[in-house]
Amino acid sequence: MHTTMTNPFQHHEQLLTRRQLFGRTSAGIGVAALASLLNTRLLSGAEAKDALPHFTPTAKRVIFLCQSGAPSQIDLFDHKPGLKALHGKETPAEVRMGQRLTTMTSDQELLPVTASPFEFAKHGESGAELSELLPHTAQVADELCIVRSMYTEAINHDPALTMLQTGTERPGQPSMGSWVNYGLASENEDLPGFVVLISGGAPNDQPLFGRLWGSGFLPTGHQGVKLRGGAESMLYLANSPGITRKIRRRMIDSLAELNQLHQDDVGAPEINARIEQFELAFHMQKALPRIANLNDEPEHTFDLYGEDAKQPGSYAANCLLARRLVDRDVRFVQLYHRGWDHHSSINSRIKGKCRETDQASAALVHDLKQRGLLKDTLIVWAGEFGRTVFCQGKLDTKDYGRDHHPRCFSIWMAGGGVKAGLTYGKTDDFSYNVDEKPVHIHDLQATILHCLGVDHEQLTYRYQGRDHRLTDIGGEVVRGVLG
Repeated sequence: MHTTMTNPFQHHEQLLTRRQLFGRTSAGIGVAALASLLNTRLLSGAEAKDALPHFTPTAKRVIFLCQSGAPSQIDLFDHKPGLKALHGKETPAEVRMGQRLTTMTSDQELLPVTASPFEFAKHGESGAELSELLPHTAQVADELCIVRSMYTEAINHDPALTMLQTGTERPGQPSMGSWVNYGLASENEDLPGFVVLISGGAPNDQPLFGRLWGSGFLPTGHQGVKLRGGAESMLYLANSPGITRKIRRRMIDSLAELNQLHQDDVGAPEINARIEQFELAFHMQKALPRIANLNDEPEHTFDLYGEDAKQPGSYAANCLLARRLVDRDVRFVQLYHRGWDHHSSINSRIKGKCRETDQASAALVHDLKQRGLLKDTLIVWAGEFGRTVFCQGKLDTKDYGRDHHPRCFSIWMAGGGVKAGLTYGKTDDFSYNVDEKPVHIHDLQATILHCLGVDHEQLTYRYQGRDHRLTDIGGEVVRGVLG
């Protein structure tokens, strides 16, 4: 017996009555027509629900420079000259206060104080103290807000980095960029509202997982769009041979009509996300190659960011690309630079990381300021935690490093409404505990949202019977760092 196989979707369509088909089609066309006449942001769920922004923002966009692996605050930002007199002596028990150690140093017989071998100096009118490893950052010291009193609970990389990016140590929650994209939407229909760039890394470095820029339980259209280094910034973006832009437009429209019919029938939010992502990809085909191609930048720009900026996928190139993206109103740009996990040979390895990042980070601040973009662009430079005052390994060798330290670490911010030329917070004489003005990860996240005009307690999403937010049940805006 011969049986004709029928496409399930077509079979389902055949079951619709003539009245249902015409009614659903007319409704879909009507909504599409209305959306084309009005500002599409007015029709987004977040806008209608929360009337964002909640108040006048000082920042329109964010560039987050995540230094994955945890830079040593003692060797870069938190000058402790008194440690030289204690170098090699056991870290006092009253300083450690029985705090948790990782398995990498918990069985060490000795935990000797290890002073930084690098010189520090004051810079600019603000007198910010910075390590000799950051000569370019020192040149923009008066633009920086350095926070020395950050802390977190997580003592291992993956949960700490997950906390920094999503507000919780548990995997699967929406990332900060996704929350911002969900709440404020994109101001450029040709580009994603949340873009991710990755650089650095070598074998055995801490890995980066896509969930760090994922949307979690938020609609998938709010997840970060990761761009690649090299000639092709995104795979499968170009049309296949023989497919013109006009043909692609017709294909996208036809797919949208089919998806809309399915959406009218089942009402699944992911179908709308699929329609939106196809449309975004079509716009990106034209816009993204122009932005990702840095060859049209003048030579003095490469002089500013450094020769590495000519190497696609490098940290310097990604900083320059971040400037080009925010110049076109991309809302949240997330840079990850791997390789800061210095459990051994820290003195030589941290020099290498600073050579890779110092000039480009400072150039980004300078470049945005000279273009008038720094005032409403917030830059955040941060790792997931800090490093111990005592060494990991034997101090009498050149191979020692520093272990994980969540109790205190340093970050810096610039632009977007934070105070320029400010050093905020203080640690004890061993850079082991926070002495003044502690700032938790949730406080940092609340402050970033505040600069964007968002009340962190009001940006919520109901999932599994509970209203979730980036800062969970904590977080206070750090008013002392706001201009």
